[in-house]
Amino acid sequence: MKVTRKQLAMFLATIFVVNLIVMGGGAWLSYANEPEIPDTIVGPDGETVATSADVQSGKMVFQENGLMNQGSMLGRGSYYDTDYTADALELKTEYMRDYYAQEEYETAYEDLETAEQAGIDETVRQELQSSTHGERVEYSAAEAYAHEQVREEYVERYHEGDRERGVQEGLIPSEEEAEQFADFALWTAWISHTDRPGSDASFTNDFPYSPAAGNDAGGPVMTWSVIAMVLLVAGAGIAIWLYRAVELPEPESEGVSIPHPRDIDLTPSQLLSTRFVLIGALLFVAQTLLGGLLAHYYVERDDFFGLHEAVGIDILEYLPWTIVRTWHVDLGVLWIATMWLGAGLFLAPLLTGREPRRQALYVKGLVGALLVVAVGGLAGIWLGINNAFDGQLWWLLGNEGLEYLEIGRIWQTGLLVGFLGWTALVARGFKPLLDREPRYGLAHMIVYAGGSIGLLFMAGFLYTPKTNFVMTEFWRWWVVHMWVEGVFEFFVLVVIALTLVSMNLLSKKSAEKAVIFQAALVMGSGIIGVSHHYWWAGLPEVWLPIGSVFSTLEFIPLLFILYEALGHYRAMDTAGTDFPYRMAFYFIVASSVWNFFGAGVIGFFINLPVISYFQSGTYLTVAHAHGAMFGAFGFLAMGMAVYILRVTTRAEKWTDRRLRWSFWLCNAGLALMLFLSLLPVGFLQLEVAFTEGYAASRSLEFYNGGLIQTLFWLRMPGDTLLILGAAVFAWDVAAKLLFQRKATAEETRSHVIADRIFGDDSIEPVSDDD
Repeated sequence: MKVTRKQLAMFLATIFVVNLIVMGGGAWLSYANEPEIPDTIVGPDGETVATSADVQSGKMVFQENGLMNQGSMLGRGSYYDTDYTADALELKTEYMRDYYAQEEYETAYEDLETAEQAGIDETVRQELQSSTHGERVEYSAAEAYAHEQVREEYVERYHEGDRERGVQEGLIPSEEEAEQFADFALWTAWISHTDRPGSDASFTNDFPYSPAAGNDAGGPVMTWSVIAMVLLVAGAGIAIWLYRAVELPEPESEGVSIPHPRDIDLTPSQLLSTRFVLIGALLFVAQTLLGGLLAHYYVERDDFFGLHEAVGIDILEYLPWTIVRTWHVDLGVLWIATMWLGAGLFLAPLLTGREPRRQALYVKGLVGALLVVAVGGLAGIWLGINNAFDGQLWWLLGNEGLEYLEIGRIWQTGLLVGFLGWTALVARGFKPLLDREPRYGLAHMIVYAGGSIGLLFMAGFLYTPKTNFVMTEFWRWWVVHMWVEGVFEFFVLVVIALTLVSMNLLSKKSAEKAVIFQAALVMGSGIIGVSHHYWWAGLPEVWLPIGSVFSTLEFIPLLFILYEALGHYRAMDTAGTDFPYRMAFYFIVASSVWNFFGAGVIGFFINLPVISYFQSGTYLTVAHAHGAMFGAFGFLAMGMAVYILRVTTRAEKWTDRRLRWSFWLCNAGLALMLFLSLLPVGFLQLEVAFTEGYAASRSLEFYNGGLIQTLFWLRMPGDTLLILGAAVFAWDVAAKLLFQRKATAEETRSHVIADRIFGDDSIEPVSDDD
């Protein structure tokens, strides 16, 4: 089946529009069905237990003090502390049992006979399951008592501090704020056991699993899991048929003349783009060091190899988990994005042979802006969590407190302006191609991808600290996951294609066809596939079937990307022993392999509804996140960085030695981390969630178990290798920048690559409509 680039482009545009319609309709439906916060919660004699203002204030306390990076809410957030929803529900159940034991038998619950305990258990379960939604919620005496006890527990933990949990004193500054945080956690527990109007399931589809409270996976969870597995088989078959049916070009190796780096002329802006590589490499080192500290905190929650006792340095005071984890997550986004920004700016003059006027000056401005936003955002996080800001400044300049979107709104605005500025600079650089090629050409594609990154980032501006937490999560995942499964994958495909074109392994027209086809597959599943994050977060039940279908199909495009990467590698490998970009290709192929395993294999497993219901927010998610991060983004960013360095470094000073060490250290470290620690802990955690309940799988008792502690220690070899790999990579980048080539004088530039692209593009002759 022969299709043209124009037909594929129309198909891609249609998919993008359909995605926006579905997600836009889903946003309207979600707003219409969000679980409202009761105006008042009263006890049996009418006294006020909590108000909507208390719950709203508790949400702001949760964000302002970085508690989403200490623990999680509705399974979303950090895995270090407990899940506050599950914990509040479990504590509420226990205190209600204690209340009835004292009322009926005048003794502690644990001292009762089994039959007596069973009677109380059933009373508590029925009471929680019969809870109704409304503006005024009436608690039983047992619920009112339990609510107050949970408040006291949270004051002790999060205000007074609990070093055994790794919680420093004053994490929440006042008793009143700690009580409000408890009110917010208890509200999320309440929506988890209260049926949605007109439904037999709660607002969260009965998540988290809690046999004591009557929460259990229902029939639809099982049904859609089975359908998802059937769809995987069917989708794989259809994808294979499509791939065989549609005529797509393979990378060429016969008769290909690959330009040597020394023959490629350089412009001032290209040399400046290497600064992005250096900044990204240093941020990468910082991120891995913080990751190692976070891993150690699971073993010593209030110390670092005995420093506190030995020399009096209290690391929990200066670098508490909330700040370290927030920096670790944000640095992961920053170092990868920084290298990608550099790649986009580098490729434009490489493929056009043209440097727009003052482009180098504007690139300098973008580098400066990036540094201001990075330093300001990270400093704001520390100041915000330490309550240095008054009024609204905590979320404008400090810590907005939402995982992956922690930096204050002002710094987020700076990032958005940076994305748009970068897109404008790339468009300036690619203008000769933009003027010459059709709207679906590669130059247009990278501009579309850059613009889409900025467009979806704007979803992070559609909520404030006062927005219902359920809708806050809805928009947060637009930013976080639509980047991953939508426009970032699109960007990845375009950048790889542009790189192959610049290496002369693929013609520009052939690359355009392959990119459009694969982007259509990625966007056809990835954007709507974000809805698998909505199943247990209080959003409408319709997301369960939609999420099941499309999160399953997300797996299929990763097969294509892996297959394509291996095909490109084979073409490169047969192109001759003097292939100068071999190390760049090693990183790109590693990216595809880890993307397939981390995002595809592990992602499919944990996103099955029946698995997700029990494991959401466990170490299986950690394994998925680390594998997918390096796969989808990390190794690709490093590969692009190596390609830039190869072209800009003087040929006689080039060596692969340190890069090979970095490559194998990073890959071995990631493999050891996943297979010796993260995955084993995750599967044991899943078993506990199955047998004892979700709260037990996230409890301090689970983490402090002997086998689990051994597995935490076994993370050290992998972490150490990964840190060394990052350090060697940064060392190599800095060393190569010392031997950078000079910019070629404009009047003497030969435009080796640009001349071919603007010439007959003769690697694979095609018609204009191809």
